[in-house]
Amino acid sequence: MNTKLKMALVLPTLLVLSACVSIPSGPSSMALPGTGKNFDQFRFDDNECRQFANAQIGGTTANQAANDSFTKSAVVGTAIGAAIGAAANGGKGAGVGAATGLLFGSLIGVDASNASAYSAQKRYDIGYTQCMYAKGHRVPVSGHIEQQRSYTPPPPKPTYYAPPPPPGYAPPPPSGYAPPPPPDAPR
Repeated sequence: MNTKLKMALVLPTLLVLSACVSIPSGPSSMALPGTGKNFDQFRFDDNECRQFANAQIGGTTANQAANDSFTKSAVVGTAIGAAIGAAANGGKGAGVGAATGLLFGSLIGVDASNASAYSAQKRYDIGYTQCMYAKGHRVPVSGHIEQQRSYTPPPPKPTYYAPPPPPGYAPPPPSGYAPPPPPDAPR
């Protein structure tokens, strides 16, 4: 089989299969009933927190965000490809340019849709976790400890001073020297 024909069959198949993938509509993190909370209270709070998290991401699901991003990328790719094809080949290449633009726009759209879905799911999970925690339920926490961002130098080492000598104290003379004679001593 010709290599170009294989590629022509493989790419649309991959695009169709990737379009079938869906992201669950709900939190991807686990929450457990809090201490002293019964299961009915947990279910009620879970429902409220799902609505809160959905409102935090604008009422769209991760699947809707992915599909919107994919569609926009494919449409823009087709339009740009048609414009470039028409400009390059005087109107005769618009069909080829549109097909090429659709193909590359779709490939770019898959990546953009994955990024959109991941971002929406992450924001949803954050809202859900915050809500469940605020209602007193147990939620997972990261075991990762962040290091301090700015450097704070350690405090200076203390300087120790000897206590002052008592009044009237004179230090002994250095060794090997005789003390000077008293001022009123004969010479």
